[in-house]
Amino acid sequence: MCSSENGDGRISRWLRGRKEVKNEKYLACGTSYAKKPYYTDVLRDNMDQSGVLLWVKAEPFIVGALQVPPPSKFSLHYLRKISTYVRTRATEGAYPRLYWSTWRHIACGKLQLAKDLAWLYFEIFDSLAVKTPEERLEWSEILSNCMSEDEVEKQRNQLSVNTLQFLLFLYIQQLNKVSLRTSLIGEEWPSPRNRSQSPDLTEKSSCHNKNWNDYSHQAFVCDHLSDLLELLLDPEQLTASFHSTHSSLVSREAVVALSFLIEGTVSRARKIYPLHELALWQPLHAESGFSRISKTFSFYKLEAWLRACLTGNPFGTSACLKSGKKLAWAHQVEGTTKRAKIACNTHMAPKMHRMVVMSQVYKQTLAKSSDTLVGAHVKIHRCNESFIYLLSPLRSVTIEKCRNSTFVLGPVQTALHLHSCDNVKVIAVCHRLSISSTAGCIFHILTPTRPLILSGNQAVTFAPFHTHYPMLEDHMARTGLATVPNYWDNPMIVCRENCNTSVFQLLPPCEFYVFIIPFEMEGDTTEIPGGLPSAYQKALGQREQKIQIWQKTVKEARLTKDQRKQFQVLVENKFYEWLINTGHRQQLDSLVPPAAGSKQAAG
Repeated sequence: MCSSENGDGRISRWLRGRKEVKNEKYLACGTSYAKKPYYTDVLRDNMDQSGVLLWVKAEPFIVGALQVPPPSKFSLHYLRKISTYVRTRATEGAYPRLYWSTWRHIACGKLQLAKDLAWLYFEIFDSLAVKTPEERLEWSEILSNCMSEDEVEKQRNQLSVNTLQFLLFLYIQQLNKVSLRTSLIGEEWPSPRNRSQSPDLTEKSSCHNKNWNDYSHQAFVCDHLSDLLELLLDPEQLTASFHSTHSSLVSREAVVALSFLIEGTVSRARKIYPLHELALWQPLHAESGFSRISKTFSFYKLEAWLRACLTGNPFGTSACLKSGKKLAWAHQVEGTTKRAKIACNTHMAPKMHRMVVMSQVYKQTLAKSSDTLVGAHVKIHRCNESFIYLLSPLRSVTIEKCRNSTFVLGPVQTALHLHSCDNVKVIAVCHRLSISSTAGCIFHILTPTRPLILSGNQAVTFAPFHTHYPMLEDHMARTGLATVPNYWDNPMIVCRENCNTSVFQLLPPCEFYVFIIPFEMEGDTTEIPGGLPSAYQKALGQREQKIQIWQKTVKEARLTKDQRKQFQVLVENKFYEWLINTGHRQQLDSLVPPAAGSKQAAG
């Protein structure tokens, strides 16, 4: 997170004078999202007319909010106690940076959480921090060199996160809290009053994924804005019951922390700023409640300004579906009424805000390696009987309500989540995998974190990552993902149901085959990164040996020319039957390019 020092000065200098401002001269922490010059007087006019626009950032919810009801101890009551406690332990690694050892003490000793669960939330938040791929690879190397759990713990003890932002992160886990009261009045389940705001591509009422619904993000922050601000207040600014007063003051550090959730722009300024830079901009001091004397904000003025300026996310799912670029990557399958719908905002969204949403890809193979996908949050929805290859480095991927399909993904830098999928195979390198409400799914993964089994899963199978494509290792380096450590075979069950280890299995080596990606690309990767576990490599070797024995037997049979022809026809017929019975015939047929009039579009 960028520092707030002199934030008002940077913006003022940018707008001062009547000279053209070029996008190449970025503000610190500012992100350009349009290559178009604007004049200062135009900006001042727009400022007078429309003011500041603020919105809730999507990534903390898409990637950071775990899709499971949070622990009961993450309630506001306990988080307020933690907020006070950490400030009294500033010299013990609690504030303004919270070290893992201190969080472990709070979570395990005071909140009674299991150590694995405490680490899970700490690590998820740490994965949201801005780090270079080199820094992430260095951390993977450090962990891979640890010879014991004690050594791993020693390395973890050196990690720290922004304390106030971490408290906000814990609070937004309430996004997926299921409330009996709200369930009865319709907020947790489908109802006519929220149908029009669902960003579902199919435009049907459904129990939508709140992590991807920017209306839910905005509503959550607006409904809980007072609580969020109070959580950031210094203890002396609160009453004995942990509430603010009319005279409560918000520190600059607290507003910097709130930039974890909120960002914005000056109307038509074509540049995004973190919340604190806008709040500290001198012309807005009266509205935001900032005092240059005390260097603090008035609580009630700041809250009123935030509520007045908060609007819809211009880079959220809803905006992507409404005004994003429609992509003709899939073709219409003959004899079906379903039409694939794919949209993106990558033509106008800045880095970290890029999004691709696809729905209803049906009975076909869709394969892309495209700049449109690079660094994008991808949602795949209601795809059936298809083979989808997205061979680019991705920011996050959510696969929802898909059936009888195979997904081969480029490296996923943050989270890969599956929800409500049946008979799906996923092949990917990812930082984290989580699954909920799946049945009969197989996951061939390479991941440096334990796969998360959330609620409602049946017959889950985990297997080693078993494919490669020429650019794979280059894409892994760009996303900071290494081959070790690899916890594909050590899932963590995170649910309140009576879950047990019988919900999943490891693929038996005798059923293991490598997966061949049937496309030509440029690149240097020629083998599976990191190789295969010995048991699976041994199974492949034994199968190869059987093939050699079979070939030798056929050769030594000394068949006549007619017998060889009959034998070849027999083998081909049996192979054809196998292709049909296993469904592989459809995959081979779908690899044939569609007719000229319906080719998949580039992009």
